[in-house]
Amino acid sequence: MTASFTEGHDPTVQPVPASVVEKIDAADTTLHNPRRAVLSLGSNLGNRLETLQGAVDALEDTPGVRVKAVSPVYETQPWGVEPGSQPAYFNAVIVLKTTLPPSSLLERAHAVEEAFNRVREERWGPRTIDVDIVAYADDVSDDPVLTLPHPRAHERAFVLAPWLDVEPEAQLAGHGPVAGLLAAVSRDGVTPRADLELWLPE
Repeated sequence: MTASFTEGHDPTVQPVPASVVEKIDAADTTLHNPRRAVLSLGSNLGNRLETLQGAVDALEDTPGVRVKAVSPVYETQPWGVEPGSQPAYFNAVIVLKTTLPPSSLLERAHAVEEAFNRVREERWGPRTIDVDIVAYADDVSDDPVLTLPHPRAHERAFVLAPWLDVEPEAQLAGHGPVAGLLAAVSRDGVTPRADLELWLPE
């Protein structure tokens, strides 16, 4: 809407004041040429919902990052371990816009994990918070430090289900529509928690 006012082709049209433009979408006007990223959050230790919200808030407080959407919360049985050996996870997906390159976004994700005392003692081990980059724009990379998109996202209902909730037309680079990917995997042990809610930062 603002483009027609600001292009200046019609001298009779006064430009929209910058303050008004900023109010239209304050989050986006603070970022220049932002990229879209999708992150998965999970917690199965401590106050799980509070920790997930804290991670959302911490990411929003990151310079060059604006959280645009927060999914519903899902309760998920732990992946890759004996049933009943760990508490259930709370999982969610957030969509953000960022001017950070993938490597810097990964560093910030790890910093958020460390802030919530994430301990990496064993694979598939319990954790206070897990912050994974699922996708960054449509980038595809086999860099072992940060593989894009996440190498197992296409087969994990606890990532696909909440992602589909916030982006029904989402596509996972190299794999296709998220809706189709979710239809192809089992949702066993992945339960929506309508009684729980994460808040999009103001």
